[in-house]
Amino acid sequence: MSTILESINQVIRNRRSIFPPSYIEKEIPKELIQTILENANFAPTHKLTEPWRFRVFTGAGLVQLADFMGAAYKANTMPETFSEAKYEGTRSKSLKSAAVIAIIMETHAEKIPEWEEVAAVACAVQNMWLTATANNIGAYWSSPSVTDALKAFLELKENQKCIGFFYMGYHNLGEISVRRTPIEDKVTWIN
Repeated sequence: MSTILESINQVIRNRRSIFPPSYIEKEIPKELIQTILENANFAPTHKLTEPWRFRVFTGAGLVQLADFMGAAYKANTMPETFSEAKYEGTRSKSLKSAAVIAIIMETHAEKIPEWEEVAAVACAVQNMWLTATANNIGAYWSSPSVTDALKAFLELKENQKCIGFFYMGYHNLGEISVRRTPIEDKVTWIN
């Protein structure tokens, strides 16, 4: 097996969701974030619509995002179900991250169905995740419940929607085992 194939297999099989509480205080260089985004740009895209768009939050931008997400939680929660711990947890996701990338999908209803745009954006995020993993950066994709409120905050166009956030940060967790059922249980061969 070639070294490239071994490396690809290793990165794919070691990709995990690493959450902000595990992140350490270490900045991700802007050039590395650029590389992560550049690799997202090489995802497959039907009819070359390239539906992925991103808003990158770092530094003071993370505080703005934390404040917005905290305020959105407060505004969309009934007083009797409001939880100070959940409010702080909502804010701390951003504040503990070195970078947060808003994942935005731009639809092209006149060209292709929306599900194909979702699939293309998911492929772009997978490219981001694999690149982060290869650089020892923890990451995870979270879809907040306040996506409608994000439209104004992120200054989205009419044909755009935020489909989640990609939280990133360095960590010291080492290798994390994974549970997967055998592929043989999921494949039917037709000869």
